[in-house]
Amino acid sequence: MRDAAFGTSACSMTRTMGVLGGKWKLIIISYLTQTRRFGQLAQRLSLISRKVLTEQLRELEEDGIVRREAFAELPPRVEYSLTEHGRALLPILAQLSDWHGAASGGVLGTGCDA
Repeated sequence: MRDAAFGTSACSMTRTMGVLGGKWKLIIISYLTQTRRFGQLAQRLSLISRKVLTEQLRELEEDGIVRREAFAELPPRVEYSLTEHGRALLPILAQLSDWHGAASGGVLGTGCDA
């Protein structure tokens, strides 16, 4: 019985990591607390190449975490925001950040490149 419960949990975690496991996805999600244009994202997350940022945003959109809205105007304007599903992740990301703050007494890395 215990193995079955672990198997279900491991399967769920594997699927979750498939959605959120990209190197920059959690950082992108945490920055989308409000609607942002691509240029704003690229400027704020300057360590991410524009190509990788585009790929990560597409994957998050395909997984229902991010909404992409393109406006028919010149110059073209595209905005990104979190879906309801994506907003549900924000408290979890805050908890992870709090956990790191509490646990980082020399054990965990303290640098931040993002």
